[in-house]
Amino acid sequence: MSEAESGARPMHDVVVVGGGAVGLLLACLLARRGLDAVVLERRHAPDPAATPSRAIGIHPPGLRALAAAGIGDEVRRRAVVIRDGRVTCDGRTLGRLKFPRSGLVHSLPQLEVEALLEERIDGARTVSIRRGVEVTGVTDRGTHLVVHAVDGESKVDLPARYAVGADGVRSGIRSLIGADWKPRRGRASYVMCDTRDDTGAPETALLHFEPAGVVESFPLPGGRRRWVARVRREPTELDAAAIATVVESRTGSSFDTDAATTPTAFVAAQHVAHPMASGRVVLVGDAAHEISPIGGQGMNLGWSDAVHLDRELAGALAAAAPIDVFAAYDRSRRAAALRATRQAAFNMRMGAPATGLRLRTRNAAVRVLGLPGLRGFLGRAFTMQWL
Repeated sequence: MSEAESGARPMHDVVVVGGGAVGLLLACLLARRGLDAVVLERRHAPDPAATPSRAIGIHPPGLRALAAAGIGDEVRRRAVVIRDGRVTCDGRTLGRLKFPRSGLVHSLPQLEVEALLEERIDGARTVSIRRGVEVTGVTDRGTHLVVHAVDGESKVDLPARYAVGADGVRSGIRSLIGADWKPRRGRASYVMCDTRDDTGAPETALLHFEPAGVVESFPLPGGRRRWVARVRREPTELDAAAIATVVESRTGSSFDTDAATTPTAFVAAQHVAHPMASGRVVLVGDAAHEISPIGGQGMNLGWSDAVHLDRELAGALAAAAPIDVFAAYDRSRRAAALRATRQAAFNMRMGAPATGLRLRTRNAAVRVLGLPGLRGFLGRAFTMQWL
């Protein structure tokens, strides 16, 4: 007999599938409203080894979302502030960008943010996290859903008014609702590692738009810095020394390989789900859209999804709304995702290898964007104020 049939489990307001940064933030928002929610996470525990491959940039809209979840002050305390950016090519400065106080970017590894969100949920009365639980199906009963899952050796059925797929790029929930995973323009390969910050610019994002491809570096807490380099293909021997060689050959800068984390190679690809909702099931974060992770765009967009969805869920539950309540969410968040993919595709084109006329044209464009009259627009775009 399942949990639902035995009466061991009450009807949940919301089942959130996926306990990453977006799913946990949504759970915190639901807890603030006193709604009954459970987060189902396939992993038994967070994986510290995944830290180098996770996002670090928290833009102003993302920080507002974290504040609404109750951890904004602690994030500010732990994070390092990125106050400005500098773009160079062949050692010459092409442009500078200084962020206003209201538009500062904060840098804090995603795993630390997730830990803060989970601590917040641990103190909640109406929301819980169940780890080691893998969702296998969802059945629509008309008035509610039943989420089918496996917990260890046991099968469990969890009844809920609504279900949210926050289970990442390889979302099983997206597959269950039959959503298309439509590719968008923008795809590139990168290598990355974190090390001690020896740049002398502890609050500056450094963007090297070099002929062989962009090299970016961003401050991290604790006097460290993340280095990211675009590559044509992943090096055969991927270690910190290989990344340091790429960085030095393009920029003339070097970093301490002995202080570096295990390097990561990844492909930045872009997709948008259509639809993002079906009946009582809705997608958020990477389950709904894959955005280039450069600059933390995907994570911040996912948090914005969660803020919008929190309001939609609260309204639906209070008014006993029909099951197509997510139609407006679907339209608005897909539009936001498409804007993000266009911006990310532009960023990737700007950072692509370039020579000759193309290189000169790109550098001229960067200089124009860095002019005083356009810096405000560029700053708003870079910090995702359009969210």
